Amino acid sequence: MSQEILEAVREIEREKGIESGTLVAALEDALLAAYKKTPGATRHAMVELDEEGDFRVFSIELPGDIEERLLDEARERAYTDLEAIEAETGEKSHTLVVDEELDIDWSEVAEEQIRRADVTPDNFGRIAAQTAKQVILQRIREAERAMMYDEYVDRVGEVVTGIIQQAGDRNNVLVDLGKVEALLPRSEQVDGERYEQGSRIKAVITEVRSGTKGPQVILSRRDPELIKTLFELEVPEIADGLVEIRAVAREPGYRSKIAVESHAAGVDPVGACVGPRGSRVRMVVSELRGEKIDIIPWNPEPARFVAKALSPARVREVFVDDETKEATVIVPDDQLALAIGKEGLNARLAARLSGWKIDIKSDTEFAREESDAAYGGGTDEDGDFTGRCGAVLSNGKRCPNGALPDSHFCGVPAHRELAGQEGESAA
Repeated sequence: MSQEILEAVREIEREKGIESGTLVAALEDALLAAYKKTPGATRHAMVELDEEGDFRVFSIELPGDIEERLLDEARERAYTDLEAIEAETGEKSHTLVVDEELDIDWSEVAEEQIRRADVTPDNFGRIAAQTAKQVILQRIREAERAMMYDEYVDRVGEVVTGIIQQAGDRNNVLVDLGKVEALLPRSEQVDGERYEQGSRIKAVITEVRSGTKGPQVILSRRDPELIKTLFELEVPEIADGLVEIRAVAREPGYRSKIAVESHAAGVDPVGACVGPRGSRVRMVVSELRGEKIDIIPWNPEPARFVAKALSPARVREVFVDDETKEATVIVPDDQLALAIGKEGLNARLAARLSGWKIDIKSDTEFAREESDAAYGGGTDEDGDFTGRCGAVLSNGKRCPNGALPDSHFCGVPAHRELAGQEGESAA
């Protein structure tokens, strides 16, 4: 190989960003394989590049005991590799290990114990020229695939914009990202969304796999990171760090809740996300194909934060248990359905957003349970009933008066009638 061709190979390495010496090493490996196919080739040989830019073949002769030891080590490596492949695939391998095909590593052998001889064939220049083109093209493709994989594997969790290339099969939506073609699998698609060919789409890179045809990028439209990034793009205060998204809870395609906190005095976090006349949040909703978004102000006090997380429902009281991270929420009777939401959606999202287990009760239900707890079998040492009056008022709240001795009710005449009815039923 002439010096000009060698310079061309090194220029290709620089242009493609391939590590220096990669293509030359690949050429040496390919030429060694080509030499071993020629008649009369020695068992052990190596290919080296001389100072004139030509490849020379040298035979390697080792002492018998060292060669046998190196063969045993090479054989053991081959068996270990086969076992690893079997464990990965779960199938039995029927590959035959032949000593002549094993690669012996003599790099640790002392130089004075190795005998070398130049055995370069006469037509080796022609073989080198033919092999060079094939190897260079192959290694360039491999190097480009490796660089592309390294580029995208560092972008996992990032939101990218692509153009839908194929959407006929809902199980495999292909998205063109410019350099690679990404896959939006069925499990990462949002129910109700339509993906039309040629339209632009934003999605989150969730996984990058290394394949023979290049890196395979897996996208998701269900990842909560999509909402975070969309708000960062639309809200300058979030991009500048003045407002922070503390938590996201999402039911893809239906509803999402985000908790925001302000780090600057005078900056309303909710107002910044909503934007003038709702323009900012409207853009996010449009990108999410109409998914509703509730913006909640973050609060370090669990009770207040849980109450806000259940919006748009109004909350009357919140009782929290710090040990079990359970919260009991009391809402007006007319707000119970709104607090729970359709099929429990609002309560479920509030629990995810706050990280607390939430139990929602109406005023009437809570008053009844409180009444039952007060006189449901509880007595003092003398057997007298203790607690408040067990009557429930017309507004759904429990009577605030204390119960009379030996009774569950107070002295109010209407409540005394209840005591008489209780006595009759007991009799």
